[in-house]
Amino acid sequence: MSVKAEQFPFPFTEERYAYSNNSSLQKPARSVTMTDRYLEEIQLKRELLQANHQRCFRSLPLSLESQWEAMRRIFNELAENEPEHFSFEKRGNEYRFQNLLLGEEERFKYRDLSSIERQPLDIAGRHVQEDLIIMGDRHDGLFLEAGQLCFPSNWSLTFVLGMDFKSIHTPVPGITHKDFIGKVERFISRILQNEAWERKNWSMTISNKLDTPLETYANWGKHRLQVTDENVGELVHLRVEVQRLLRLPLTNDILFTIHTYLLSLNDLIRNDLWLKRLYTSIQFLSDDIAEYKGIALYKNELMQFLEKTLSEKGISL
Repeated sequence: MSVKAEQFPFPFTEERYAYSNNSSLQKPARSVTMTDRYLEEIQLKRELLQANHQRCFRSLPLSLESQWEAMRRIFNELAENEPEHFSFEKRGNEYRFQNLLLGEEERFKYRDLSSIERQPLDIAGRHVQEDLIIMGDRHDGLFLEAGQLCFPSNWSLTFVLGMDFKSIHTPVPGITHKDFIGKVERFISRILQNEAWERKNWSMTISNKLDTPLETYANWGKHRLQVTDENVGELVHLRVEVQRLLRLPLTNDILFTIHTYLLSLNDLIRNDLWLKRLYTSIQFLSDDIAEYKGIALYKNELMQFLEKTLSEKGISL
């Protein structure tokens, strides 16, 4: 599902791409946001959860306290920031969340599992476009302890459940160089309570398909072989994840949210600055990064398309 260009969080701020902790402090602190694709993406999320719940939601028992805290935080955020669409109130021991866009409500007693039919994170995730991850902050590091993941970019929630932060990121090329991943983990460990940081992560993908889990790679990965000079602008999309990290004050764990945006090359090249920066960023990618970002199999077609467009627009590098 492609988003409108004016809502697209273009990730490149420099002429060349390089790994960096490009996080920025968010004021006010927010973990979730809405776009005009809200209804379509919520419907898709729920269809995926119905068909593949074991793949899309996983949790460890020790994550329940953080799940409760995350659900209450998310519902409160929605009501505060989008009051025309959501409300959240407490009456006695019971909370009531109303989603006016869907005509639904959630009622629960905090920390009382008998008052809900699903786990708290699984409830909250059905009302937001973001994928939701709980990272437990333990004395020996960060661990993935729960998640509702419907729109992954070639990874598996089942595989990484319970893993530590460094092990999860082992497949990223060069991530251990100069202890980069260690520095990122130490940065996260220093996030203050109720503080939210945001960063953008990018890759390239084929079509406007949001759900590309590792488990179904055989179904969607093969389309990388179908890119030609004629269809590259239509098929190839820039995929950007707006990732937010928020420190939950009661449990001290991290709520990690991922809002995924897609934009086709045909739409992207209408912006001359974006066109130029995408070209220069991809031009200097190493082979292992190009593979990791999903570009390697059609990089020649992609670069020829961008070069031709730059020439037609008379844009010099």
